Amino acid sequence: MRNKICEELNNSDIGKLVNLCGWVDRRRDHGGVIFIDLRDHSGFLQITINPDDGASLFKQAETLRNETVIRVSGIIHERPKDSINKNLSTGELELKVKDLHILNQIKNNLPFPVSIHDYENTKEELRLKYRYLDLRRGKLLENLKTRHKIIKVAREYLDNYGFTEVETPLLTKSTPEGARDFLVPARLSNGDFFALPQSPQLFKQLLMVGGLDRYYQIAKCFRDEDLRADRQPEFTQLDLEMSFVSEEEIISFNEKLIKKIWKDILNINLKDAFPRMSWADAINNYGTDRPDTRYKMLLKDLGEVLGNIGFNIFTKAVKSGGCIKSITIAGGNSSISNVRIKPGGDIFQVAQDAGAGGLAFIRVKGHELETIGAIKDNLNQENISDILRITEAKDGDLILLGAGDTKIVNQSLDRIRQYIAKNLNLIAKEKWNFLWITDFPMFERNEEENRYEALHHPFCSPKNIKFENSEKFRKGIEGSTANAYDLVLNGLELGGGSLRIHEAEMQKEVLRTVGLTDQEIDEKFGFLIEALEMGAPPHGGIAFGLDRITMLILGADSIRETIAFPKNQQAKCLLTQAPANVSKSQLKELDIEITIDE
Repeated sequence: MRNKICEELNNSDIGKLVNLCGWVDRRRDHGGVIFIDLRDHSGFLQITINPDDGASLFKQAETLRNETVIRVSGIIHERPKDSINKNLSTGELELKVKDLHILNQIKNNLPFPVSIHDYENTKEELRLKYRYLDLRRGKLLENLKTRHKIIKVAREYLDNYGFTEVETPLLTKSTPEGARDFLVPARLSNGDFFALPQSPQLFKQLLMVGGLDRYYQIAKCFRDEDLRADRQPEFTQLDLEMSFVSEEEIISFNEKLIKKIWKDILNINLKDAFPRMSWADAINNYGTDRPDTRYKMLLKDLGEVLGNIGFNIFTKAVKSGGCIKSITIAGGNSSISNVRIKPGGDIFQVAQDAGAGGLAFIRVKGHELETIGAIKDNLNQENISDILRITEAKDGDLILLGAGDTKIVNQSLDRIRQYIAKNLNLIAKEKWNFLWITDFPMFERNEEENRYEALHHPFCSPKNIKFENSEKFRKGIEGSTANAYDLVLNGLELGGGSLRIHEAEMQKEVLRTVGLTDQEIDEKFGFLIEALEMGAPPHGGIAFGLDRITMLILGADSIRETIAFPKNQQAKCLLTQAPANVSKSQLKELDIEITIDE
């Protein structure tokens, strides 16, 4: 139907007969000559229809509406110099049409303008509902092409190092891995359910037991959890696993992979080794294990200074095992008003949304501290000097304070730190601050359920602990760190992994630590334990969020801009209206009955 696409055309095609197919992006009638911007997947070309070339041809061209699908034949000409469009690669050329076929006429009004010339801000709900029209605009198509290139670079890199791409099952067993599973009823096994995998974790470990040595997969993963800009119910991982490797080897290998992707896609040379930070330092200094290091405002502990000044909220926080922490905003006296940090203000609201009960503040003026109420009344000169020394605050700075449960204080100050950095434009957008976070705790305490939970997952191996017997192992495991590592970029987790447990008895003991009984271990993980008993090699790996990598490389605000047909923030596909009801006959076949609580 065509012998060229728009981006292929150049001056060497002048005088040649060309067949093109595409959409009418825009039609203009200038003094009897009709000009049409023809758009295909590669770009644009101006085509012209002259009434002298035939009345029927011209009459047909007059009926064309934007987004009509057409096929045209004609001769490529050089455009007059005064009509050259320097913004297009084909801006010096035009096609003088000799033959026009309408392949598909527009029957309905478009829900929003598609033409790049008529681009306007369109609500995301409409963009998702008519995703095919949004794709046709071009920007999303370029995003998908960039995603394709990233995957291609990764595949070539891994292939060069002896990795084998293996697909693992999408219908598998429900196992406790942190998030809720998506369940699929099994028609041939009445009352039983498959689960869609949260990750290929167990299967890639079994591949190592099987002797594959080096595995990778562009893996679809599914987690039924609350959504946000960088999260979808179904997402894609670049998943890797290797046998007989150390943590250092895995980190070094994957750092080179990331550097190659940035070089090949963005032509950016990341020469320096990525810095590393322990989990404890990240939490203490930034309040999060995925810190954005492009700007400062580090968290400072003021518990020793303010815990005994007689201010009830501070005293209670320290005595209950919590903390008092601060962040310092340089020049904050002039840039942030009291209204914003008092109840009802936007910054105060950020703190409350993160779980904090409130927010205290101190303004630095000269070498003095200005605050409101009981804090000021209880500070002596030694306290003031200590606060200025610890916070490194100077004249004109603003100090924000959080007090209470350590986890909530860290969480709220982290959110405030991010919010203020964006609000005051403190983030250097051109920076790529990669950071390895290491030495994660094996477990965190779930106080509500009075039990331990695996911080990453219960298959991470503990650091510097060998299994000799259950009692001795149990004493050392609860406070131990894991051979685990995350790669963070500009405050987002790109990927995470660990060395895995490859000994059956150690694996069972870790599963017992997170609250599973021996019967539950056998029911949920019996196949894994059995495999580990049959000569499992030491192994480890990592999984990168492919959607997030693409989002950051593109500079997009959401991973939805990197996925062809994403869900909205309510986990619904507005295009197909999924999820949706199914027929009674389908439910009957599965022996499922839907009941509605009145």
